[in-house]
Amino acid sequence: MGRSREFDTEAVVESAVEVFWRLGYEATSIQDLVAATGLGRGSLYAAFGSKDGLYEAALKQYAQRSGAAMAARLDRDEPVRVVLRDLLLHLVDDTVDDPDRRGCLITNSAVERLPRDRAAARVVGFSLDGNAEAIALVLRRARERGDLRPDADVTAIADFFVTTIQGLRVQGKAGADRRRLTSVVDTALAVL
Repeated sequence: MGRSREFDTEAVVESAVEVFWRLGYEATSIQDLVAATGLGRGSLYAAFGSKDGLYEAALKQYAQRSGAAMAARLDRDEPVRVVLRDLLLHLVDDTVDDPDRRGCLITNSAVERLPRDRAAARVVGFSLDGNAEAIALVLRRARERGDLRPDADVTAIADFFVTTIQGLRVQGKAGADRRRLTSVVDTALAVL
């Protein structure tokens, strides 16, 4: 019978999230992960198989957490323009207020790892699709209330906002200021 793990897997993965988010996949060494998690190399490899395995687990945990936060922020009974503006401005604040300008781990992963990393591609795709569905739900409710044109293409508009979010994250990481990013938000909302 094998020994049971003597560590909190979720806490280890969360520590890895922070390292990968700050440094990126390529710049993160196994030693960085050992230092951040407090586990030895052998324990990391036994638990996750490889750096890739730990990266996939970190992406999944980040995607789940950020997707749940987005869904919660969108779950409001207010006009669609108010709900989406609040979401986008929250993301602008999150980006601009981060002194390290880490951006979004999902966006960073898409830029750094895709298309060659199939596991990361699955997680990124799942995350972006989940975000689009959460926004589409808000848009469908808005259309039912008459807050959006009856012929509005909810899928296309949701995809547009997911793309806008990714662009805001990249621009923010590249140093765009709050005024510039808020201007993008206002322009995007004109689609509604």
